[in-house]
Amino acid sequence: MSRDSCEHCGKPAVVHDVIIKGGERREVHLCAEHAKAAGYAVPSAAPIAALLGPGVAVPPSAPRSASSLPTACPGCGLSFNQFRQTGVLGCPQCYDAFGTPLASLIEKAQMGGLNHVGKTPRRGGGGIDMQLLRQRLARELEEAVAAEQYERAAKLRDRLLSLKPTEPRSGTV
Repeated sequence: MSRDSCEHCGKPAVVHDVIIKGGERREVHLCAEHAKAAGYAVPSAAPIAALLGPGVAVPPSAPRSASSLPTACPGCGLSFNQFRQTGVLGCPQCYDAFGTPLASLIEKAQMGGLNHVGKTPRRGGGGIDMQLLRQRLARELEEAVAAEQYERAAKLRDRLLSLKPTEPRSGTV
């Protein structure tokens, strides 16, 4: 049997386990049905939106105008309505086709972040952190002004101005 098929029935395997007992290694490959029967937790085929909960799904009242959204992705033909129902994109071109509503959805799911924020190098990483902080504050400032929250906007502006200026890199190495 192949690693991609269930060792009992030949259906596609969804559970792959390696068991080492008494110094002997044994691989187990099971379909969903046989995995459940054996007591394994079966991976869900539910869309990511269902797994993340109701706070992450695209709300039906999300702003959509006929001029800003194409009726379907040019790459795979998926409509935005189908994406809203399943929470699954069809191809990489969907990101470009449905850019604006996806960006707001990703921002909500990432708690306000659109850029990867992970570990930075110990040497020279402070500049990257400062740049990301400036970008975040500038975006929040724009949002506050657009929402006419002028007191919040003033505080954000002051915080942006209080950050020490970035030093230009020298041309020497």
